Amino acid sequence: MTEEQLEAKKKNAGEKIVSMKRRDDYHDYKERRMYMITLEVEGRLPVFGHLEGDAFAEKGSKDEPRVVLSELGKAVEAEWFAIPRFFPQIEIRALQMMPDHMHGILFVKTPLPVHLGHVISGFKTGCRKALRVMSGWQTDVATKSQPTEKSQRTGGPLHTPSLEANKQAGAWQATEQAGARQATEQAGARQALEQAGSRQATVVPSLSIGSLSRSLFAKGYNDLILRSYDELATWENYLRDNPRRLLMKRARPKWLFPAFGQHIGSYQFSAIGNLDLLSAPWRLAVRVSRRMSDVEIKKAVVYYLEAARRGAVLVSPAISPGEKQVMRAAFNEGLPTIVIMENGFTPFSKPHGEQFYACGKGILLMLSPFEHHNEKRKVTAEQCKLMNLMALEICK
Repeated sequence: MTEEQLEAKKKNAGEKIVSMKRRDDYHDYKERRMYMITLEVEGRLPVFGHLEGDAFAEKGSKDEPRVVLSELGKAVEAEWFAIPRFFPQIEIRALQMMPDHMHGILFVKTPLPVHLGHVISGFKTGCRKALRVMSGWQTDVATKSQPTEKSQRTGGPLHTPSLEANKQAGAWQATEQAGARQATEQAGARQALEQAGSRQATVVPSLSIGSLSRSLFAKGYNDLILRSYDELATWENYLRDNPRRLLMKRARPKWLFPAFGQHIGSYQFSAIGNLDLLSAPWRLAVRVSRRMSDVEIKKAVVYYLEAARRGAVLVSPAISPGEKQVMRAAFNEGLPTIVIMENGFTPFSKPHGEQFYACGKGILLMLSPFEHHNEKRKVTAEQCKLMNLMALEICK
């Protein structure tokens, strides 16, 4: 899309709605590139399977979290691995099926003849056709069957291409209607399902094939574009760890779901993490000036770490390099911290990477007084001043 086309599009687009399903206007979705694709079931109903295992079990153990696929989940998995039959330019790198959504990694090896969106549209159509031909099958996930060892297939650990998965393929169309539902409409259903329990399959009403075949997937899809090859391992780890993360969210819902309208002093925040840290008897604001030398910063790190080891909860927006060093050192030691952030949260926000497990352990609280946005923004001087004042007020 040219600059002129983009400006014309913005002019007629109306008010911008926050969405994770918006394409990158500056990217050519036909070119050679790697993508992570996320697709949700309409209504976030857990029709692809159910979770089993222990959220805190070691990797590789028999209790490692996994997704046991339903018949529909198996059919959707097979359609995903059949994509190269229709588009040989694409290589399937990974797939992680979840009860109510799926994550996959696609590698476009050579330029596509159509936009990537047409590929995803065709995949969705194939899945809907597979659902229609499963005559007599009901998506009643409340009743679990016990598959034999030979027939059982799971959505975890991470799937890679297999010959068996390529046996099914539907007839595809290359059209898809764009659009997205309001996040607040999805949030209630999603949280109600995810909070059902840490080791129990989610119980939902039985659905007829007719009701699902019209809209198996929610409209649109989310894509991430691989910008650096180093990100690929992070993507694969994220997919592989999805079942564990979901079980942890069910086991610790208070710490891993966003909370809104939190009043602290004269400010209002959205939050993710352990809100009990706000009641700690000793809360210490981290203030490290940019004017400090490296030697002074090292002394500051030692001072704040010693305080945290004695029971202080460190509070900071981590703006200056010295403040970042202090908060990172405390985080690495597993000491409790409260971080004030420039970007707010949505009902679907969740901690990422190390932050997820720190929140799950109750040693991290992330706060933001600002609205959520998808753009990369520089923190303004006024925001820096405001967040530092908030840190001081939290510590009163």
